[in-house]
Amino acid sequence: MISPFPWPDVPAGDPCRGDVEQDARPLVDFTFCRDLTLVLLSQDEQDATLVRRLLTPSRLTESLVWHRHLRDARHLSASRGAPVCVLVGSTPVGQSLSDVVGSIRRRAPRAAVLLLAGMNKQAARNPRVGANPLAGWVQGWVDHRRTAPHEFCREIWLALQRAHRDTAPAAVRAEELIAQDNALLERGLLPDVTLRGDGFTTGLHYAPGRSHSLLGGDFCDVVQTEDSTVHVVMGDVSGHGAAEAALAVHLRLAWRTAVLCGQSQLEQLHLLERILVDERLDEDTYATVVSLVFPPDGRSVRVISAGHPGLLHRHSGKVSWVEPQPGIALGLFPGRGDWSETEMALTDRDSVVLFTDGLYEGRTARGRLGEEGLLRLAARLAHLEPQAFVDALVRGASLLAAPFGGLLDDVAVLHLGWNRSGRV
Repeated sequence: MISPFPWPDVPAGDPCRGDVEQDARPLVDFTFCRDLTLVLLSQDEQDATLVRRLLTPSRLTESLVWHRHLRDARHLSASRGAPVCVLVGSTPVGQSLSDVVGSIRRRAPRAAVLLLAGMNKQAARNPRVGANPLAGWVQGWVDHRRTAPHEFCREIWLALQRAHRDTAPAAVRAEELIAQDNALLERGLLPDVTLRGDGFTTGLHYAPGRSHSLLGGDFCDVVQTEDSTVHVVMGDVSGHGAAEAALAVHLRLAWRTAVLCGQSQLEQLHLLERILVDERLDEDTYATVVSLVFPPDGRSVRVISAGHPGLLHRHSGKVSWVEPQPGIALGLFPGRGDWSETEMALTDRDSVVLFTDGLYEGRTARGRLGEEGLLRLAARLAHLEPQAFVDALVRGASLLAAPFGGLLDDVAVLHLGWNRSGRV
C-alpha cells in the first residue's frame, strides 16, 4: 500500500527557485491518494537508480514504475482520474523530446510531466529542438543528479499541482475565474485613504473577518476638499456576511458623494441612515458611524458619533482615550437621531486613531481585551510613527487573542493627523 503523499517539509533556510513559492499554494483541494503512480521513462539505468534513491525516504518507491520505452507503459491510458506523474529522462535513440512528450500527452492528457537532468532542460528551452510543441505540455524540470530527496519530492508535488490546475474541468476553471473577478471587484471597492501632499498623514489597517474576501462590514474613507479641510468617516455594519459588506460599500460611497456635494456632518448621517434603512435586508441591521472634520489650521477636530466606539488621542508621546458625545447608531430608531458635535483641541503633531470594535473584542487570557486593555497596549506603542503604530496595535491585539481563536470580527484602524512640526 502506498502512503499518502502530503506536502513535503522544506527547511526554512532552503530557498525556492523561480515561482515555486507562488505555485506551492494549491489552487484547489487536491489530496494525493494511495493510487498515485510515478512513471519513469528513460533509456538510462542510472536514472532509475538515482530516482529510486531520491524517493526512498518518502516511501514513494512503492509507486514507481520504470520503462525504457513509452510503448511498454500500457497502463498510462487506463489511469482514469488517478494522479500520475511521468518522469522523462534519457529518450530513445531517434526520438526527440517533443516526440516523447507528445506521445505522453496523447495517451495520458491529465498526467504531470517532469523532465529530468540538464539535457532535457536545455532541450525544453531551445526552439531548435522543438520547444514550441512543449509549451503547456511540461509541468516542470528537476536535476535529479544534484537534488536532495525532499526537493525532488517537492518538484513532483508541484508538477502534479500544475497539471491538475491546467487540466481542471471547465466548471472548476470557471469558478476560479469568477473568484478572480470577485477579488478584482472587491479590491476596486476598497478605500484609498492616501491624500496628496504632505500636510496630512494617514495610516490604515483593514481586514474583514470573513474568509476568502477583501471586504467586510467595516468601512472608512478620507476626503480632502478644495479648501484643504479633511473629512473622515468610519463605520461598522452589524453582521458579517456579503450583504453587510455590500451595504458598507453603499454607505461609504454615499458619504463621499455627500462630502463632495458640500453637506454638513449631520446631513451626511441623516443621508446614510436613509440609505441603510432602504438597502438593508434585515430590519435589525444597524451601523455605528463616526464622522470627523479636520480644519486646515490643524488646531481642532470636530467629531460626531452615532453609537461608534471612542477614539485614541496621541499627544506629546502619550495616548489617551476620548469618548465623544454619544448618539444613536444608524437604523436602530430611524429618524430619531440625536447626534451632536464634539470639538477636540489639537496641538502640533497631535493625532487621533479611529477603530472598530473588532480590534478589542477578542478574548485574551484575562478575558475580553476591552477598551482599557487596548489603551494599555497603545500606551506601550506611543513612540511609533503612524503606520508602524497601527500595525503594532493590530499585531498586539491579534497575539493576545491568538490562543482563543484570534480576532474574529472585521477590524479597521485609521490613524489621522496634520503633519506639523514638533514631536509625536
